[in-house]
Amino acid sequence: MTQHTRLIWRGEQALRGTREGAARGLRLAAEHVLDRTRAQVPIEEATLERSGTATVDETDLTAAVSYDTPYAVRQHEELGYRHDAGRKAKYLEDPLNQEAATVAEIIAAAVRRSLRGAGLLPGEVITW
Repeated sequence: MTQHTRLIWRGEQALRGTREGAARGLRLAAEHVLDRTRAQVPIEEATLERSGTATVDETDLTAAVSYDTPYAVRQHEELGYRHDAGRKAKYLEDPLNQEAATVAEIIAAAVRRSLRGAGLLPGEVITW
């Protein structure tokens, strides 16, 4: 018996869905990392903690988590400073490294949802 296979490629739709999902995933992942950093950021009056933001550049598909006070970098890099329990230097670097696998999964899940929501399966194969 002969089997026929037809390949339907919806490249532009797939790329658009992938980009949209990646941008959404980056935003969710950046917010996740920001949440984890807030648990470690040095706190005295909470000014540093309140200055934390997560941003996404959807054109370049890049995300950033940052803290914006004059002393944010010094607090991050100075290992000799004493902090309250659970608070520490490297409050950005450590959570990002610890959450790398989760960040990747958040982005991948958002891309999958975007493609499914658009009814796209890249390289869809129909066999009859």
